[in-house]
Amino acid sequence: MRVLIDGLSLGESMRWHDGRLWFCDWGTGQIARFSDGSATAVARIADFPFCIDWLPDGRMVVITGRGPLLREEPDGTLGTFVRLEAPYPWNDIAVDRAGNVFVNNIGYDYYAGPRGPGTISVVTPRGEVREAAGDLDFPNGMAFDGDTLIVAESHGSRLTAFDVAPDGGLHNRRVWAALENAAPDGICVPAPGQVWYADVPNKECVLVREGGEVLRRVPLDRGGFDCVVGDGVLYAVTAVYPSATAQGQLVAIDL
Repeated sequence: MRVLIDGLSLGESMRWHDGRLWFCDWGTGQIARFSDGSATAVARIADFPFCIDWLPDGRMVVITGRGPLLREEPDGTLGTFVRLEAPYPWNDIAVDRAGNVFVNNIGYDYYAGPRGPGTISVVTPRGEVREAAGDLDFPNGMAFDGDTLIVAESHGSRLTAFDVAPDGGLHNRRVWAALENAAPDGICVPAPGQVWYADVPNKECVLVREGGEVLRRVPLDRGGFDCVVGDGVLYAVTAVYPSATAQGQLVAIDL
């Protein structure tokens, strides 16, 4: 394991896009791009930049904690596309090939509890918003395997899958992989039928096949919050948790 950056506030939302690594640093409100050994802040958000992804036309979208879904404008700035309403912060997003943006919400106050059912909402290219799925046990990382949306249920120790219709409807809900004693956080799809997930309490990243077979485990020295594969390298953002200082890092593991 190689440490690429030490001193992140709290790294999250890793993406491999256009041949480069991207991530968010929640504590500083930055969206960063990593290349040539260093990270460059490409945007700063006056709120938590919870998660990023890209529309089919190449424009970035960002979900923020308070609910505005930001979209990159022609001049490169980020403007409000739609505002999603919920009493609790929004979390992860994933964009399908039709341009539908899926956004999840854990459904309760993480610090005060008690736990409640989480949801996934869909924002269509026209800006229409509706709930697409409910009764999720802390929905966290999301990723697409073709036309299948996979979501990590952190408190449910499982990866759950949905078939996605062209209008953004979610159907055929099923357990993609049951994960014994795991708390999957951020996920990525490195190949069809496979998922890497980062795990905070178990301090590891794990590669599983559909059905739950474990293909590889990578131990970490602190909690794994998210991971992504690019150019034969597994990247992960880690942090000491719970901790007042987080002590976040960006690390790399050659595959």
